[in-house]
Amino acid sequence: MRVKRIYDDPAPDDGRRVLVDRVWPRGVSKERAALDLWCKDVAPSTELRKWYGHDPAKQPEFAARYRTELAAQPAADALADLRATAGTLTLLTATHDLELSQARVLADTLGG
Repeated sequence: MRVKRIYDDPAPDDGRRVLVDRVWPRGVSKERAALDLWCKDVAPSTELRKWYGHDPAKQPEFAARYRTELAAQPAADALADLRATAGTLTLLTATHDLELSQARVLADTLGG
């Protein structure tokens, strides 16, 4: 499992490329994104995303709240679909700091 920025060029070994942001990233065409799936259902709620604001001090609480959201529908079904991916799964996000992103929390939740 990998976590990458959507702005990075696709790589042949990315496997299944899944955008996990709720909002489409600025300046990226669908062709350039080379996505297999845009999975908005696993993105954090707008309310949670705005509260968090990628503030490092809020990251532990954000991760806990986000995991709670992932346990509810429809996120739980979408999460099960991602878990069923055979081979490499690349989670894509527009976030600048990947370590503070929801994609990193999602990858940890998925066990990657």
